[in-house]
Amino acid sequence: MTNHRQSDRIRTSAKILQGIVVLGLLILLGRIFQLQIIEYETYTPLSMQNSLRLEVVNPARGLIYDKNGTILVENQPIYSITITPARFEEEKIPLLAELLQVEETEVREKVNEAQNYSWHRTSRLFAEVSFESFSAIQENLWQLPGIGHQIESKRHYPTEVKASHVMGYLREATREEYLANDALRLGDKIGKSGLEMVYDNYLRGEVGTEYIRVNAFGQELGSYESGSLDIPPTKGSDLITTLDADLQLLAEQLMQNKRGGLVAIDPQTGGILSMVSAPQYDLSKLAGRMDIEYWQQINSHPHTPLYNRAISTRQPPGSTFKPFMGMVAMELGLITPQTEIYNPGYYSRGRRYGDLADPGNYNLEKAITYSSNTFFFWIMDRIASRGLLNNWSRLIKDFGIGPENNIDLPYEVSGIVPDSTYMNERFGDRYWGVGDLMSLGIGQGMVSASPLQMAVAAATIANGGYRVQPHVVSAIKDRNEQFQYTNPVFDKIDWLDQNQIETVKKGMRGVVTTGGGRYYANLPDIEVAGKTGTAQNPYGEDHGWFIAFAPLDNPQIAVAVLTENSGYGSISAAPIASLVIEKYLTGELNRQRVLDYVLNFTPKDNASGVAGQ
Repeated sequence: MTNHRQSDRIRTSAKILQGIVVLGLLILLGRIFQLQIIEYETYTPLSMQNSLRLEVVNPARGLIYDKNGTILVENQPIYSITITPARFEEEKIPLLAELLQVEETEVREKVNEAQNYSWHRTSRLFAEVSFESFSAIQENLWQLPGIGHQIESKRHYPTEVKASHVMGYLREATREEYLANDALRLGDKIGKSGLEMVYDNYLRGEVGTEYIRVNAFGQELGSYESGSLDIPPTKGSDLITTLDADLQLLAEQLMQNKRGGLVAIDPQTGGILSMVSAPQYDLSKLAGRMDIEYWQQINSHPHTPLYNRAISTRQPPGSTFKPFMGMVAMELGLITPQTEIYNPGYYSRGRRYGDLADPGNYNLEKAITYSSNTFFFWIMDRIASRGLLNNWSRLIKDFGIGPENNIDLPYEVSGIVPDSTYMNERFGDRYWGVGDLMSLGIGQGMVSASPLQMAVAAATIANGGYRVQPHVVSAIKDRNEQFQYTNPVFDKIDWLDQNQIETVKKGMRGVVTTGGGRYYANLPDIEVAGKTGTAQNPYGEDHGWFIAFAPLDNPQIAVAVLTENSGYGSISAAPIASLVIEKYLTGELNRQRVLDYVLNFTPKDNASGVAGQ
């Protein structure tokens, strides 16, 4: 009986076990059917993620050319390490730090930043790693799930031209910047100054994507479906600039070991031929992974090399202001080209205002040539005493002195050309008078301008009265070789009379032939017109100015040079401008004496307190 019951229990247990097995198989088959048939579209992409890696392909940033086709800025390949946080195992941080040869804390900070950015999107972890570190990581990818790489590029400068304040540099977008722009990702670099900043949207291009087959260890096995699902990146557009590389290189050499700004402009188009802010900085040290020590050095340097003195400085223009005073005075009916003012060696208005020009009678042409302060004090006296300050201010601004000129570079600063509103804000209503305005007549006191503004003003005289919009980029070329032209503004100043302009041009020609510019600015085969200036500086040696254009009858270049703490403009700024003009118009330099003088220039003591030369 006992054996029979035991046999029944065994048979029952076997049947139950068989039922469980059958049931399990049915459940398994049902689940397989569900996954493979019913939920195919849901789970297939997930399974593919285990064997495919989506890589972002960065586009090549656009190149920058000079006007003659010389490449000024190009790209150089670099390696970046990427991370997909959802796949990364944090216990691998020590290994990753060892392979990258950086501190674990730095890796952890980068990983946390990537996690905060997105758990599922791939982003850069480290940019511009060494080839040795890159190779080591590639060999150990099987131990580093979620880690990948990108071959990217950094800016490279193939010529000796620096043009640091014109070209600008790239830096990683801040968290606020990439969160505000869907086109940016963590680790993307954007322009932070110069053309790189203004034209960043054109230069950057559009990213592409590609699917890479990988094995269980994360090692690449090739493209997926021959790349049929890949989206190629769109190369950034190229910039065609108005710069002349040879002229720019010379201008940079001439401004070495100096502080100041230089702007050379085509007076017929407004195209910037050369622009220098001295001292400059080395863009190559800011490309790719930034040289932090160098960055700190230029940020703390007492001469502020990051500051663009060509377009952002405000300095009294000194006697370079006199040609424009003359044209405004004629428009206001205060003088004619024939009007003569006697200069006894000073001008008296409550006190004596000094004049270095020889005593005698001066008309406008002669007053410009020999920089007679008395003639222009006389004009300013009448402007102030007759309540014409606002008219004067408005007309001066028409030359581009004072307001911003909307150049395609960042951080342009307006100058100061006072009107009654400005004076009231500065001194209070009815608390200013003629004496506060007298020095404006010779470009001193409150009036101030940048080299860019004075170059635009000089171009206005050169081209017969047209206000040009200064610009560095003439065209943008996309990847299909299609050109988009910038079309800058070119406006006639309707109140300017051609006879008035000719009078001023004759005076400026006289500056170079018989006046203060004759020593260094007079070229044997080119008729140069110019005006020297010396701006008083209460904090040290005076600043030197020179504006010029050439050839006289068909000007192709206008130049403004400011050299800080250099003394008289006739011996500091004028030689620099003349060499720039000579190089641009002849293609060479034949005055070695002048070149040596500029390269070895040392400021000499001035007779302070008198502006003009």
